Amino acid sequence: MTLAEVYGGSRPAISFELFPPKTAAGERALEGHVERLMEFSPSYLTCTYGAGGSTREKTLDVIRAIKQRHGVPVATHLTCVGSTRDQLREFLRQAVSDKVDYVVALRGDPPADQPSFQAVAGGLQYADQLVSLIHTEFPDFGIAVAGYPEVHQEAADAAADLSNLKRKVDSGADVVITQLFYNNDDFFRFRDRYLQAGIDVPLVPGILPVTGLAQIRRITSMCGASLPAQLVERLAEQDDADWQFDVGVEFAIEQVRELIEQGVPGLHFFVLNRSQATTALLEAVRSD
Repeated sequence: MTLAEVYGGSRPAISFELFPPKTAAGERALEGHVERLMEFSPSYLTCTYGAGGSTREKTLDVIRAIKQRHGVPVATHLTCVGSTRDQLREFLRQAVSDKVDYVVALRGDPPADQPSFQAVAGGLQYADQLVSLIHTEFPDFGIAVAGYPEVHQEAADAAADLSNLKRKVDSGADVVITQLFYNNDDFFRFRDRYLQAGIDVPLVPGILPVTGLAQIRRITSMCGASLPAQLVERLAEQDDADWQFDVGVEFAIEQVRELIEQGVPGLHFFVLNRSQATTALLEAVRSD
């Protein structure tokens, strides 16, 4: 099944995003979480790729093990950061050998010691160039790219951001997965503009259930997403981890229900290597 075909069913396709564990204990814990996530019949799982390719071998290890154990399609993330074209090709050849199905193609964030993104000599400057390389030289891979309902932090404005996204799709992307967001109206406005721009590949909302106020404030500050004041006020009512987890999951349940009602083709969950919030959400939605 091609990546685009994943999103042709009568119900939204589900995918989960993981990251490479840093310890043996983390690896064991991730195995248990993946077992739980598999109960929801995901269409595929993805694994992130560290800054400068710092975890790229571990990324392939994670998704290779998942595919071998569960037989589910898998996707590796890949960024332009710190890699020449030849190094990117080398990684993609290894991904072919490992029977990876899809690639999430990203420019990537600049390293912490760099104020802005700079391509290495012989490397790529933009995500659409990476998409083009994959699409041209490794055409069997399905390709996902990122979209930004609240506009990428480095974009001049919303129009420029959408033009950048269209270039990625025109270069060969099969699906767009959004950055996390907490106001569905931001997604719906973005979807309207997306369609008006003539982009016709599936647009899949990225969902990260809130599990704690401090954590989500840190994450949204890094990616530029906004938090609804009502949600923040509710989370802040009690300085209690269980309370904040329950409030965040309840909010995510209603967010996902509305998205499904509005006909999204899929849902991509940023699991952060913990299954509890996502599975609680999916249990509630599955019972609808």
